[in-house]
Amino acid sequence: MNDTPMVHGDPFVALGLCAKATSRIRLGIGVTSPALRSAPAAASGFASLNALAPGRIICGVGTGNSARRTLGMRPTTAAMMENFTAALQDLCAGRTIEYREGDRVRDVRFLHTGAQVNTADPVEFVVAALLGPKAAAVAGRRGTGLISFGLLDPTAWHALHDARRQAAHGTPRDPGSRTDSYLVTALHILDEDEDPHGDAARDATGHIVLSLLAFAADTAGDARAFAEQLGPEEREAVRRLLDRRGTTATAPDRHTKLYPNYLGRIAPEDRDLILPSLMNTLALVGTRDDLRARIATLEQAGIDELLIQPVIDPPTEIAQFAKLLT
Repeated sequence: MNDTPMVHGDPFVALGLCAKATSRIRLGIGVTSPALRSAPAAASGFASLNALAPGRIICGVGTGNSARRTLGMRPTTAAMMENFTAALQDLCAGRTIEYREGDRVRDVRFLHTGAQVNTADPVEFVVAALLGPKAAAVAGRRGTGLISFGLLDPTAWHALHDARRQAAHGTPRDPGSRTDSYLVTALHILDEDEDPHGDAARDATGHIVLSLLAFAADTAGDARAFAEQLGPEEREAVRRLLDRRGTTATAPDRHTKLYPNYLGRIAPEDRDLILPSLMNTLALVGTRDDLRARIATLEQAGIDELLIQPVIDPPTEIAQFAKLLT
């Protein structure tokens, strides 16, 4: 579940319902941030979920990129993310942390555990890889896994894993902790003779592509704009998105125009923004055999789990994923 308060519902509420309705699958938030919640509040949420679904909870931590930008604010720093991760790991394991507010520092810990708060079963931690090597280094020092959104480049994953291993060198680790790598993406299996960039493929992957274009549009006014790293066609799509939403890259209220329906199903009139180059970069589109080969390459690059986001017709899209795996 996403933790983007101004766009999506509360993930702890949703996962609480999921925990009571399931018995085996793992349940996670990808991702929360120190810019959204204090460590004690977030730890209470995860430990409470852990009481409902013992040993099945995943805590994803990031700088709060989309969660902050949908508020018109900037994400937090890698250092704050690392401190937040460390505090969550300690609290969720029943240990004491130093909690600081301004100049006031106090030791805090859960004062009761058991039926409502579970610190006995481990919570799995993953760090969002948006910051590249910096985030991978945090994962290495904290002994966590990685999670990334739309990063289908095997070379980039090899670099992330190298950075994590280098940062972890010599640091003692809990032998039972997981360090899985998760890839969040979209999936569309092509029928025979289907256009790989037709309406069906664009609808299935458009939410991923538009999320990148919205980020590029939101930051286009920055000194080191992400949009400048894109090609001419992609920069033109960013310009069209800003025009279509009736805002500019420097408008103080642009977040209210760029992020409505963030990661939701795209409108048909926005299909022209779903460029083939970005579809191929951010999502899995192809025949069954093509996708199995591509996934095998990602597995060789260290990806442990694929997280597919269905946005059109979840039962159909889940059936597609099952078809891919059988």
